Amino acid sequence: MKVAIVSGTVYGTAEEVARHAQARLQAAGFEAWHQPRVQRAELEAFAPQALLVVTATTGMGELPDNLQALYASLRDQPPAWYGLPAAVLALGDSSYGDSFCAAGEQVRELYADIGLREVLPMLRLDASETVTPELDAEPWLDQLAGALRG
Repeated sequence: MKVAIVSGTVYGTAEEVARHAQARLQAAGFEAWHQPRVQRAELEAFAPQALLVVTATTGMGELPDNLQALYASLRDQPPAWYGLPAAVLALGDSSYGDSFCAAGEQVRELYADIGLREVLPMLRLDASETVTPELDAEPWLDQLAGALRG
């Protein structure tokens, strides 16, 4: 199964977690692909059979700048991905209260709008509780691999 991994990052942490997710999913037998700062055409050319978005939250709960154009494009012109399995891994800081992992929630709403099927509850990683988010994500990534296998 071809799994596209998209990352939205501010300081590089989400990109590092996405690279770790790619390696973990490849080790589990998936054709996992991650391209930092991916454009829609590149993503569609990969022809994903599943989608994982790894995103940080910035500002008052917004998507990182490098994810905004892709998000808007998918929202405004939905791809023919109806029913594809998908998941969200969100990074944030709980000290920001209501905006904690809000970018991940935006991605979940996009999934619902374009017909992607969330196969696991969103993972929320709290920067105030972890210094190794890529390692903290491993059990969830293993669950994702199992969910994608069906």
